[in-house]
Amino acid sequence: MVFRYSSVVPAPRDEVFDWHARPGAFARLAPPWQPVRLTAEADSLADGVAVLSFPGGLRWEARHLPERHDPPRRFADRLVSQPLAALLSWTHAHDFVAETGESTRVVDRVATSVPEALLRPMFAYRHAQLADDLAAGARARAWHDRPVTVAVTGSGGLVGRSLCSLLTTGGHRVVRLVRGDPAHAGERRWDPREPAADLLEGVDALVHLAGEPLFGRFTEQHKEALRDSRVGPTRALARLVARSGTRVFVTASAIGYYGPDRGDEVLTEDSPRGTGFLADLVADWEEAAEPAAGGGARCVQVRTGIVQSPAGGVLGLQYPLFAAGLGGRIGDGRQWMSWIGVDDLADLYVRAVLDGALTGPVNGVAPNPVRGAEHADVLAGTLRRPAALPVPGWGPALLLGREGADEVALADQRVAPARLEAAGHRFRYPRLEGALAHLFGRERPV
Repeated sequence: MVFRYSSVVPAPRDEVFDWHARPGAFARLAPPWQPVRLTAEADSLADGVAVLSFPGGLRWEARHLPERHDPPRRFADRLVSQPLAALLSWTHAHDFVAETGESTRVVDRVATSVPEALLRPMFAYRHAQLADDLAAGARARAWHDRPVTVAVTGSGGLVGRSLCSLLTTGGHRVVRLVRGDPAHAGERRWDPREPAADLLEGVDALVHLAGEPLFGRFTEQHKEALRDSRVGPTRALARLVARSGTRVFVTASAIGYYGPDRGDEVLTEDSPRGTGFLADLVADWEEAAEPAAGGGARCVQVRTGIVQSPAGGVLGLQYPLFAAGLGGRIGDGRQWMSWIGVDDLADLYVRAVLDGALTGPVNGVAPNPVRGAEHADVLAGTLRRPAALPVPGWGPALLLGREGADEVALADQRVAPARLEAAGHRFRYPRLEGALAHLFGRERPV
């Protein structure tokens, strides 16, 4: 069988081909619902090898075919690893046809024994992702038209992976700051307590995402770990930014700043701080960046809502339950959920790095929050499953403790991205229906 999928993307052919040749392209196109991990990206579209790892230790090695490498018109790859290559065939040709000077038809042809029903969602996702990334890249060039070097902590997390691949496919250089010994070129060792004086040498902007995962029982030990992993390391990096002359310091933050129980109040960046553990933590976390601002750096704090991706976070936990028909609303479902798609969040971080007009706290949420019951219904509808098994309010308390349940799972926060809207920011997916449809490979009109 030869499977074919085609769409038109808003960029010249040379640009589209070059995008595929840059580091991060494979990661950007990997469907987030699939249980695979990118082990190695091909270093060349002419003859490189990309490696994916499946649960159970299976490896998918796709070797690029030099005889079919014809830039900017085509490249191709073939599955070569055993035992998979003995079980199924896979030869994938990527063709690029100039439609106009500013648009390109992308045609994927796969000679394979994999059923079309499994392929169509994957390629619907890939083509939508490519078109959205190219459009986002064009918008980013309006803020800053030259490549920059960006250092990133937390590059292995859900948001970090998305951001780093978006930056590199956009032509920027990423320096990953890691706590262990560097394993790859482009990594530097980072001591959160005492970062080395030359850590940011040659770096234009620092994006600080690292921190202890929020989920866990809100014991005193866990709360202390949350604080220790955020406040002290942020202050140490801020001081280094001030000394090194790095021009931009972008830090993760959270809508927990507004407190867990704000009801129908519309919360903007100018709204007063709320009460509770997370509100206190976020206030101290944001204040820790002050030394960088005092040293002349432009500082942005991204107050992030509930990130939507089946590859991790809350949606990653919900997806298996809903896919099995075992999902439902949490509590009474009336609490406001301020969410954002993972790619819109990555776009926001790119803007924070490149847009010199953006500064201070910025709400990293989509412009259309939903109530908990609506989120459950939209997720179930996207997966074509019922949402018939609600989780009682005491359910999250079993996992997170009462305080953690109230501050995280049952938080009622109607947050608006006021500063982004005032700046005319364009969201890829301003509504939940569109975001989830994309994240699960539902096709949209071409």
